[in-house]
Amino acid sequence: MNLEDRVTELETRLVFQDDTIQALNDVLVKQQQQVERLQLQMSALLKRYEEMVGQFGASEEEAPPPHY
Repeated sequence: MNLEDRVTELETRLVFQDDTIQALNDVLVKQQQQVERLQLQMSALLKRYEEMVGQFGASEEEAPPPHY
């Protein structure tokens, strides 16, 4: 294998590596957006849960019915 063939092979590999890195980066960006969206949803659900516990928390403190 002469020098020109070796350089061509290296350039070809570099192009494929650049393409792979870009594809991985795209997936990572999409996953980060999903994580951020899920964190916002989780915060909203926790807030709603705390509000509901505040509204119905007093009923939970009552003694259980006699059949328990």
